[in-house]
Amino acid sequence: MLFKTKSNGRQNGAGFIPVLVGLSGLMAAGAVQAHAVDVQVGVASEYVGKGLGKSAGDPSVNGTLEISGGDFYASVFASNAKLSQGSDAEIVSAIGWRPEAAGYKFDFSVANRDLPGARAGIDANFWEYQADASRKLGPVNTRLRVNYTPDGFAGTREAWWVELQGTVSVGPRTKASVAIADRTADGGAEYAAWNIGVKHKLTDKLSADLRWYDTDSHALGENYDGRLVGALTFAL
Repeated sequence: MLFKTKSNGRQNGAGFIPVLVGLSGLMAAGAVQAHAVDVQVGVASEYVGKGLGKSAGDPSVNGTLEISGGDFYASVFASNAKLSQGSDAEIVSAIGWRPEAAGYKFDFSVANRDLPGARAGIDANFWEYQADASRKLGPVNTRLRVNYTPDGFAGTREAWWVELQGTVSVGPRTKASVAIADRTADGGAEYAAWNIGVKHKLTDKLSADLRWYDTDSHALGENYDGRLVGALTFAL
């Protein structure tokens, strides 16, 4: 079985192996006849994930590598982090499929999320299964995302993240977007989150994003508070 949920004591970084094996298998089987390589690097005033601050208010540096062919792809994302359980980075490796049907664009993926640096005994490597459905409705590009974790970080067991996003063009190089999401979890924090912001292409390769993130659960800790985050992304 190529993908499996983790067990306690799993080695950090173990998720890279099945992702690379899966990509090699697709190419060897002829499912991917040609491939493209996309690389992005970015900096942000803070690293934010699923609506929460993940770098304790400090700036973050991140990078993404994606190899795609046809409707299939494999990717690796990494960013520095600063979490209460000791993790100092977050690495997400994934394989996915992006088909189109009935006017919708879909993105189905399986990802391994690893948080190296966590204290001994903290379960810091887990799998996520995600499905996106996107469609343009008038001037608005909409996207529904459903993310499921069968056995999550630390003491969290099952968890769901459901997010609806809308994006509109407000200029030839500028887009405004808003998203609202809900997280439910067995053994973990449950909250609603939202963000609103503007992304502007400074050049064909350099983009700037300014965005406000917030949740309805400030009492759970500082990382649940509202925050204004600026980010720059450069496509190599």
